[in-house]
Amino acid sequence: MILAEKIIRLRKQSGWSQEELAEKMNISRQSVSKWESANSIPDLNRIIMLAEIFDVSTDFLLKDDIEVPNPNVDGDSKETGIAQVSLEQANLYVEQKMEASALTTKGVMLCVCSAVPLFFFMAMAETNRLNITDDIAAALGIVGIIVLVSIAVNFFIKTNQYESDTGLIDNEPFELAYGVHSVFSEKLQKFRATYNKRLSLSIFLFIFSFVPLMMAGIFSGGSDTTLMMLIVLIAIATAGLGIIIPVSAQFDAYNNVLKDTSLDTEKSKRTKRAEKLAAFYWPLLTAIYLGWSLWTLDWGVTWIVWPVGSILFVASLGLMELLDKGE
Repeated sequence: MILAEKIIRLRKQSGWSQEELAEKMNISRQSVSKWESANSIPDLNRIIMLAEIFDVSTDFLLKDDIEVPNPNVDGDSKETGIAQVSLEQANLYVEQKMEASALTTKGVMLCVCSAVPLFFFMAMAETNRLNITDDIAAALGIVGIIVLVSIAVNFFIKTNQYESDTGLIDNEPFELAYGVHSVFSEKLQKFRATYNKRLSLSIFLFIFSFVPLMMAGIFSGGSDTTLMMLIVLIAIATAGLGIIIPVSAQFDAYNNVLKDTSLDTEKSKRTKRAEKLAAFYWPLLTAIYLGWSLWTLDWGVTWIVWPVGSILFVASLGLMELLDKGE
């Protein structure tokens, strides 16, 4: 393979146009075009720049008999013993994360829906449609919760089988092999639009899920209607979870492959703090809302929990930032 073919191959694998490569090298696009058409040959300084930009050795560029690029790794990187992740390993990592996410999604959805049998049988007891008493309804509902949660736990346990395949990128420092960064940067860029659409849809479902319950509380005072609207709320929220968990897992997987393990930026620290806070804050707020609403059955008032809770969440993040800077 001659130099011109290697430049074309490396440029396309990096996802760059001739103009973009020319800009990185501070030359004209015509110069790059001449190199790729073999009408001219870059000088030694340009060869060195190409090797640095594409992260390959100068031997690969200059010797026609070398077909496979050798990463241009300096001595310090070799001595650190940092593992190198190939394109195949990176693709396998994303696949394993998606399979684990599918199991997690099933488990979360079952946990969220575990209260549905309880609400359903309680509603049936209120209307005497199945000729069951409140005690029988509660017993059947508790059995349903136990069964669904047990199945969910089984799904959660199964995710352990993927830890050995994902542990390298998730828990250890690594560097990407030649060409992997450009490939995954392009994948992430293409996936971002899908991620934003599904994230917006799931957020809409979460917000909309409370509308039927509030409407039932305002216009209907019957407890059986309220219980059935709780089932509708859970169903809509579960649909939102079924959308957001897989798409977030795929988005995070791409970012994990591209992450700089040697740099823990301030932005990433803030993101991690927000994720840790949100992990218990929003479920707790939901529990407070449902508990208060079921206790008072005043759904026209208890909705105030959400705007107040949102403000408190932002305030909590700000307080965490101040405490972190003060240390």
